[in-house]
Amino acid sequence: MGTTFLMAFALMLVLEGVLPFVAPTLWRDTFRRITQMTDGQIRFVGLSSIIVGLLLLFWARS
Repeated sequence: MGTTFLMAFALMLVLEGVLPFVAPTLWRDTFRRITQMTDGQIRFVGLSSIIVGLLLLFWARS
């Protein structure tokens, strides 16, 4: 379980680093827009990400 979690965390870091590495200007503009969102909008994006991630996990396990 610990190894799987560590591998998942490492993969997340790799994926999170792709956009700033490939397109730093786009990443900066996107980050600037996110900071201008309301708390409710940011929570909605976070909840949506959680739901999509869980659905992908369930789909991958079946």
